[in-house]
Amino acid sequence: MIKPQTILLTGCAGFIGFHLSRRLLEEGCPVVGLDNLNSYYDVKLKKDRLKILLEYKPFSFVKASLEDRQSIAALFKANAFSKVIHLAAQAGVRYSLENPHAYADSNLTGFLNILEGCRNQRVEHLIFASSSSVYGANTRKPFSVHHNVDHPVSLYAATKKANELMAHTYSHLYGLPVTGLRFFTVYGPWGRPDMALFKFTRAILEGKPVKIFNYGQMKRDFTYIDDIVEGVYRLIDRIPEPNQAWDGDAPDPASSYAPYRIYNIGNNKPEDLMHFLAVLEKALGKKAIKEFLPLQPGDVVETYADIVDLYQAIGFKPVTPIEVGIEKFVKWYRDYYGVV
Repeated sequence: MIKPQTILLTGCAGFIGFHLSRRLLEEGCPVVGLDNLNSYYDVKLKKDRLKILLEYKPFSFVKASLEDRQSIAALFKANAFSKVIHLAAQAGVRYSLENPHAYADSNLTGFLNILEGCRNQRVEHLIFASSSSVYGANTRKPFSVHHNVDHPVSLYAATKKANELMAHTYSHLYGLPVTGLRFFTVYGPWGRPDMALFKFTRAILEGKPVKIFNYGQMKRDFTYIDDIVEGVYRLIDRIPEPNQAWDGDAPDPASSYAPYRIYNIGNNKPEDLMHFLAVLEKALGKKAIKEFLPLQPGDVVETYADIVDLYQAIGFKPVTPIEVGIEKFVKWYRDYYGVV
């Protein structure tokens, strides 16, 4: 259990933010949740998540956008946060092709405002969400935090790489302890409607075609939400320290002479997309109508997380197989939407 402390958690009405907020609240940890409840996907889903969080007494909610500098500054000024968990962002690889400015506003300007708040308030630890998408054109597997990641293939990925660089700069300049987490294809109950599992489930139950890109030749390191939450929870009081062995002649991207760390947080077991779909069909008791399509711009063919560093840091590995995780999602989906 982490020590009692007030935590700012941005993106509290989002998928990961909701689950992590609930875990913290159940442990008796006061949470100030920030979200702008934007319409990137179904706002009702976000509001229903938020409604559950508001039932907890140590929870308070602030509606604001990350790029609103005055609101973010006022939030930090009005509260004494010991830790900040920054999960809010404009998500989605494909949407970044349609609305690139949303990513600059939220993921770049917004993150700068969070960094400034942490610097001014001398926050003990900032944990922020990066993404497996930063590996971009890399083909060496499994993806390691010690590999160079300078070839993103989507603007979303580029903004997440930029977040890592910005965080390191603040760690170097101001001694701000920061931990970046590269999430790998998170799924589970209360998930995002723009993600594959949600889309596949909806299409199958409605008797519509399931769009399968790259003709099904894709693999993802699907990671169940409870495993993600456990990993993040264990890192909250794991304050990064400077790596005394860091060498500028052979710089390690995962650490620094500053209090800075990057971790992969994934399942460490990439699943073939067609197998993933077959497991879903079994859980639903219904076959999918399959529509095979070419690879979409910005997509990568395979993700595979090396989580050795995470295990060494907190002694934790994800444990939920997709057969269990998908079944739990399907049960939630049927209950939430009232479908048989």
